[in-house]
Amino acid sequence: MNWQDLMFWRRPPIADLGALAQFIDEQSAFLVQKGIYEYSRARAGHYSKVLFSEPEFVDALERSRWSAYPLGLAMVGELVEGVLRREAGANPALQRDNLRALVLSVFDRYMPPAALGEQAWRDARAGLAGHLQHIGLHATKRAIDIPQPYARQYWDLMPIHKDIRTPDFPTTRSYLQVRLCNIHDDLTTRTDVAAVTRLLAEPADAQAASASPS
Repeated sequence: MNWQDLMFWRRPPIADLGALAQFIDEQSAFLVQKGIYEYSRARAGHYSKVLFSEPEFVDALERSRWSAYPLGLAMVGELVEGVLRREAGANPALQRDNLRALVLSVFDRYMPPAALGEQAWRDARAGLAGHLQHIGLHATKRAIDIPQPYARQYWDLMPIHKDIRTPDFPTTRSYLQVRLCNIHDDLTTRTDVAAVTRLLAEPADAQAASASPS
C-alpha cells in the first residue's frame, strides 16, 4: 500500500481482524513513506523534480521506504496494543501474542522487494519480530513517546547524504511523534475495541479467517 493511495481513502470502521490488519498496513506505510518523500523533497528544494527523476535516487528511495516499513509496523503495532490493552480479557498475554502474529502476517503479505533482496527482507522480519516481543512488557506508552526508540534508525534510512541531513534529525523525530498521535486518534475513533479484543482471544484458525482480506 502506497501512502499516496490514502489521501482520499474513505476510512471504514475497524470491527474485525481483517480491518485491523489493513489499518496497520496502511498506516505503517503512510507513516514511513510520507516522511521520507516529504523530507527528501524539502532538502532538494527547487531541484526536487530533477532528483526524483534520477534512477540512482529512485533506487535509493525504494531501499529507504522498504527498509523503513518494518519500523512503521513496529510503531503502529505498539500503538494498537496500547489501545487494545485496556479491554484485555482473562488472558492478556494471549491477546498480545496474537496481535504480534497479526502484525507479522501483515509483513508477510509482501514478497522480498527487489531493492532489498531476500536475505535483507528476512533480516528485516527478524528485527520486526524482536521489536514486537517487547510489546506489553512495559507500561502503555503515550503515542508521542512510541517513536523514541525508532527515530534514529528511521533517520539513518533517509536517502539523503548524511552531511546534508544531520541537523534535521529533531524535525524528523517530531514528524513521527505528530503522525503517531494522528494515527492514535484515527484508531480510537474507528475501532470497536471490545469486538477486536474478543477476536484476538479466539483460536488461531478462527483469527486467520477473520484477518483474511476480503
